[in-house]
Amino acid sequence: MTEHTPIGLGHEAAPVRALTHSGNFHADETLGYVILHYALAPRGDLRVRVLGAQPDDRLTFVRSRVPGQIQAADIVFDVGGVYDPAAGRYDHHMKKKPQREDGTPYSAAGLLWKDYGLAAIRNILDEPVEEVMEVAIWQAVDKALIIPVDQDDNGVAKMGRLSLAEIVSTCGAPWDTAERYGVEEAGKREMSAFADAAAIVGRYLVGVVDRARASLKATDRVLGAYEQAEDKRILVLETGMPAEKVIFERDLPVVYVVSPAGGGQWNVKAVPPARGEFGQRVPLPEAWGGLEGRALAEVSGIADTVFAHPARFICGAASREGALAMARRALEIAAS
Repeated sequence: MTEHTPIGLGHEAAPVRALTHSGNFHADETLGYVILHYALAPRGDLRVRVLGAQPDDRLTFVRSRVPGQIQAADIVFDVGGVYDPAAGRYDHHMKKKPQREDGTPYSAAGLLWKDYGLAAIRNILDEPVEEVMEVAIWQAVDKALIIPVDQDDNGVAKMGRLSLAEIVSTCGAPWDTAERYGVEEAGKREMSAFADAAAIVGRYLVGVVDRARASLKATDRVLGAYEQAEDKRILVLETGMPAEKVIFERDLPVVYVVSPAGGGQWNVKAVPPARGEFGQRVPLPEAWGGLEGRALAEVSGIADTVFAHPARFICGAASREGALAMARRALEIAAS
């Protein structure tokens, strides 16, 4: 846990500007935002704040990669390349990652939980508990939820999918609801919990149907791109879409998938040895891992390179041609 006063907790009335990156999002930064919500502004609207500013909300939340906005924010997480909690910086993508005592690398959510978890717990609980209980709750949540997110986001171990049954069950009122609030109130809470669960299940069903539609569409696109590929080890997709499922179901010998990543950037993602696993059929060159910009360009010999992840499963360039060149060069190095 923290040894300093995290930004926003020392002056509970002061406004706080929080920022994470725009573009694709994961459990890491989504959970990080939720932690900050409950720690700093639990009376605000979690969803409305994301969609736009709301009046009388202490916490302002922005998703952006613009350097000026990153610099101006009070708390920056999962972006920015800096871990300095006293300054409100909670990134974990550096080559030298912040780690737990056992060597497990933190995600942004883990770093925020370390500083803001206890405050979030106090605001989530509707009745105060003793400090020893707060710490025990913090540790239990850390073990059950935060560490798995840390491991998943850093490629240590996949978290897997939570079952819909467990999610619905968790919406229900706990066993001592009647004891704490009375039978009548417990009945009301039970009905409210069912309504909440029904909304989740309804949205889940809609999502499953729409994802099935999109999956079939992606299969046609991926197979079409594969047929047109000059080198069958490099699959070039003109639009980002899930390709791994098709690659393994059709036993395609694809090693790298090249696709746009937004903002004009193109990424090269290495295909894992088996579907859903971490690791790569052919990792990106060891010398590229963790480098960015000019440093990566000098090592790779490709002028418009942007980054290469330390785990060597993804890299990017500022153009389609640059990303293709990275994929081809990576194969050449692997064969040498």
